Amino acid sequence: MIVKNYSSSISKKKIFLLSIPVFFSNLAIPLTGIIDTGLMGNLGETRFLAATSIATSVMTMIIWSFAFLRMGTVGIVAQLFGKSDYREIAKTLSRNFLIAMIIAIIIILLKPIIINLTENFFSTSTETQKLIKTYISIRVLSVPAEFVIYILVGFYLGIQKTNISSLLIIILSALNIIFSSFFVLSLNLDVLGVALGTLIANYITAAIFSLFTYNFIVKRFQIIPTLQRIIVPSKLLRLFTINFNIFIRTLLLTFSFLWISYLGSKLGEDYLAVNTILMQFIILAAFFLDAYAFSTEGVVGFAIGKKNKKSFLSCVENSIQLSFFTALIISILYLIFFKQVINIITDVEILRFISYQHAIWIIIIPPVASFCYQLDGIFIGASQTQDMRNGMMVAVASFIIISIYLTKYFGNHGLWFSLLLFTVLRSLTLRYFFNRILKKF
Repeated sequence: MIVKNYSSSISKKKIFLLSIPVFFSNLAIPLTGIIDTGLMGNLGETRFLAATSIATSVMTMIIWSFAFLRMGTVGIVAQLFGKSDYREIAKTLSRNFLIAMIIAIIIILLKPIIINLTENFFSTSTETQKLIKTYISIRVLSVPAEFVIYILVGFYLGIQKTNISSLLIIILSALNIIFSSFFVLSLNLDVLGVALGTLIANYITAAIFSLFTYNFIVKRFQIIPTLQRIIVPSKLLRLFTINFNIFIRTLLLTFSFLWISYLGSKLGEDYLAVNTILMQFIILAAFFLDAYAFSTEGVVGFAIGKKNKKSFLSCVENSIQLSFFTALIISILYLIFFKQVINIITDVEILRFISYQHAIWIIIIPPVASFCYQLDGIFIGASQTQDMRNGMMVAVASFIIISIYLTKYFGNHGLWFSLLLFTVLRSLTLRYFFNRILKKF
């Protein structure tokens, strides 16, 4: 078996070692976004970047809304792993796969509605709307594969095999970059090219790692996964409760990023395009810092499964400290290399000029946001999803009100200050609910 003996204290070294493979995989995800942004930003016309920004924001909101397929899997699997209940782990995966396919089919059938709502929601030109429709029409077909990948990543994080989950993401991102670059640069398919690249990369990765995971479970857990007894009312109810809370929380979070695109579009397509570029820096930092959150999800769940309070508290303290220190390093690197990276991403002078004016927000946000990123991981590992949902409801509602006011009077700078305050509100609400996790011990 693959169970390890853990000491009562979880050191910074252990967390860091678990996080190393996640660092590289999380770096690959925003790198894909940066490559796609760069491919569109160097086509000479703002409409390509604007269309990609809106379409990817919409699809990200939809797909991330079902991130419970990863998050819910991590918490449940990690706690079952702590109890050495391997057969139930396999059944949990089967239940989530079934749920994922049902949801994916519904989303594909709703494609015309998604496109129509997007066209009516954003203020863009007819040419930009056509490009948005093209992207969404292709990207929506990748949803089944993306959901499968969510579950597989959640499984490997839950059993603390971060090296495998990281390899999956790295391969996915590499394939995405290769195919998207080929379609855009060699075949001149612009927006269609990046959508096709994402579609093909997801299905290849999902197929390879689904087969690998089946063999992994057979060999390591010494059981053969079946579809028998996966429809158990009590198990499905718990899964539904956890997943529904995460669904609402994630839907609110992704809406907040869509809201940024919406307010940016009201300021003009130049600001919309600039915010797309700047968000790549925030996403890069977030995914990098999430390495600590992802790696501690499994540790937290395992500690709860073992009823080891000391292990849990040491994991919380050390992971938060590591996350904050890493965020400071990221901010320093942004301070030094911001202009150089901007000049690579886009050759449009007005976009470069506006981006330079907003550099301060890119530097400040990572250290401030590091706390909410790490607390998210702790709450996911503990399956404390109701508190995550309630905290996000407060934070997003406040963010919408604040952003409307600040954007009205301070323009795009007001919008970015609102985003900074949003991360603070997320941290404060989760800290308020933190003591409830301790009741599990």
